Amino acid sequence: MSKKNAVAMKSGSAPEVMVLRLYIAGTTPRSTRAVMNIKEICQNSLSGQYDLEVIDIYQQPSMAKGQQIIAAPTLVKELPLPLRRFIGDMSNTDKILIGLDVKPKEQA
Repeated sequence: MSKKNAVAMKSGSAPEVMVLRLYIAGTTPRSTRAVMNIKEICQNSLSGQYDLEVIDIYQQPSMAKGQQIIAAPTLVKELPLPLRRFIGDMSNTDKILIGLDVKPKEQA
């Protein structure tokens, strides 16, 4: 599955789209929740400025090996750099948004 949408302009920089890869293990409840949660996060918070690919490691094991995926589900933010990884069902929306640099970290 791939979702490609409009390109965003950051002030003073070239157009950028957030490139995300979600590695899942079949249709387990945890994998299904991860897919639903990350799609909701993307639709609600990334304003169409993302490319999300869902990769089933059972169907494409070489892709998981190439990315050194050791747990599923795992979300990998490939672009813009820095590369980031999130493991789990993606239910902690705030943690995901902070990790994707969409939401600022609150001061303690």
